[in-house]
Amino acid sequence: MSFEVTFKGDASLKNRFPFRLGTTSYVIPADLRANVAFLADKVDDIELVLFESHEMSNLPDAVTVRALREMADRHDLTYTVHLPLDIWMGHADATVRQQSVDKCLRVIELTAPLKPFAYVAHFHGDQRGENPSPDLARWIEGHRCSVERLLQAVDAQDLCVEQLDYPYNIIENIVSDYQLSVCLDIGHLLLYGLAPEDYLDRYLPRTRVLHLHGVEEGNDHRSLAFLPAGLLTTLVKRLGGRPGKTRVLTMEIFDEEALSQSLDLLRRL
Repeated sequence: MSFEVTFKGDASLKNRFPFRLGTTSYVIPADLRANVAFLADKVDDIELVLFESHEMSNLPDAVTVRALREMADRHDLTYTVHLPLDIWMGHADATVRQQSVDKCLRVIELTAPLKPFAYVAHFHGDQRGENPSPDLARWIEGHRCSVERLLQAVDAQDLCVEQLDYPYNIIENIVSDYQLSVCLDIGHLLLYGLAPEDYLDRYLPRTRVLHLHGVEEGNDHRSLAFLPAGLLTTLVKRLGGRPGKTRVLTMEIFDEEALSQSLDLLRRL
C-alpha cells in the first residue's frame, strides 16, 4: 500500500538543522511501519506513539521492530518513543504504580533494538490543573519510586519527563536528582497561556526533546502555522546555539496537511 501527498518544493528537511527534526508516527491513516516508510526521507526522527489497552494495541511485534530498525539504518533515522499515556506512576495505590511501570518497561524492552534517541514519559497528576495532587508529597514520592524502577532498564539522560498542565518546578527536583532529561512541550505552554521563552530560559540546558504544535481556538496539535508570530524563528535560533544534533524537535501533529504546512514554514528558515 502506498500513500502520496503533495508537498511544496523539496519535501525533505533531513539534516537541514543543528538538531534532529521529527514528527509523529501517525501522519497518514496507516500502521507504524507504513508511517515510518512515508516519513523516513522527510525528517530525521519519528516519535513512536504507542498504546496498549484491553480493546486494542499498536505495540510492534518483532517483525515490525526489525523493519523499523532497517528503515532507520537506511535513512539515517532515529526514533523517540512516547511511553503509554494511560500510566499513573505517582498513584496512591502501589499496585497501580507497579502496573504502570510494568507497562512502560514492556514498551522499553520491545523497542530496545531501535536504540531510541529518547523515551518520553508523562507524570500524570491525580487531578488536572496547577496542583497535580491533593497529597503532593505522596505523589512525588510515588514518582521517585517509579523512576528508580525505570532506570534499571534505561539510561537516565534518555528518559525525558514531559511538562503537562501543572508548573514543571513541582517535579524538577525529581528530574535533576536522578539526572533525567526534560521534554519541553511548546504547544502545551501555549495552550495553558504560559510564556515559552521563560521555560526555554530555565529548562533548555536539560532539554533533550521538544514537542512543537500550534493551538487553534483552544485545540492543540495543529499545524505550525498556528504558532504565534516570530516564535518559530526564535525557537530555531535558540536550538542552534548548541553544537551537534543533541536534541530532537518533534512536530507533534497528526495529519498530512498539517505536516505539509509545517515543513513549508520550516523550509523558509
